[in-house]
Amino acid sequence: MSAPPRILSIAGSDSSGGAGIQADIKTIAMLGGYAMTALTAITAQNTTGVQAVEALSANFVGTQIDSCLSDIGADAIKIGMLGSPEIAATVAQRLEDFSGTIVFDPVMIASSGSVLADDATIEAFATLMDLATIVTPNLPELAALTSREVGDAESVIEAALDLAQCHDVLVLAKGGHAEGEEVIDRVASPDGKIASFSHQRIETRHTHGTGCTLSSAIATLVGHGQPLTHAVRLAREFTHAAIAQAPGFGAGSGPLGHQTVRRPA
Repeated sequence: MSAPPRILSIAGSDSSGGAGIQADIKTIAMLGGYAMTALTAITAQNTTGVQAVEALSANFVGTQIDSCLSDIGADAIKIGMLGSPEIAATVAQRLEDFSGTIVFDPVMIASSGSVLADDATIEAFATLMDLATIVTPNLPELAALTSREVGDAESVIEAALDLAQCHDVLVLAKGGHAEGEEVIDRVASPDGKIASFSHQRIETRHTHGTGCTLSSAIATLVGHGQPLTHAVRLAREFTHAAIAQAPGFGAGSGPLGHQTVRRPA
């Protein structure tokens, strides 16, 4: 029996269990990975919104990363909510020499609409995008990162290519915020290539933690040895199935049904 891939999630905690570190651990475990965590912030939140956020100190976040990497090590790292520009800078410094895959989900706004990153933290994302293997913004995040309008397919592709070339990184532009019966995600590479993935939209309010789930699934599948683009394809299938199996909890944007879905790597 081979050892599971070692996946470190650097992200915030979601007290209601639907997103953040909790969604990452569920996803990594269901996909056969070994989950480790470096908490950046603790939130009081549920499906209706984020009631409070307490960011940890940048030094403590860095120490958590050191503790994991110096002993167990990691095959891939997922970065989610950061909490402050100081934490973003510390994470970038700690990962400068990391040789594995880095999946950066530039979390700015929760599914409920609550803001999870201020302007200074968003500005600090640039260094992390330079280090990342793949960045996974949704359309509002892509617009914020590129200062572009992303209203139609052409503008989404142009913005994704701009971000990819600026930071020499693959960009997965997630299309869930667009209109239409299909959700179309696009992967842009620095050399100008575009790959598109689509699936039928599930009409549901239970989408809390979809970005966290997708990014940690990509990290886990790459840790299993899947090529990056194929890992994106399989991670999308996992996330789509988890949305379809949502348990229906909460009065707002409810959590996914991670516990019902297993995908062989």
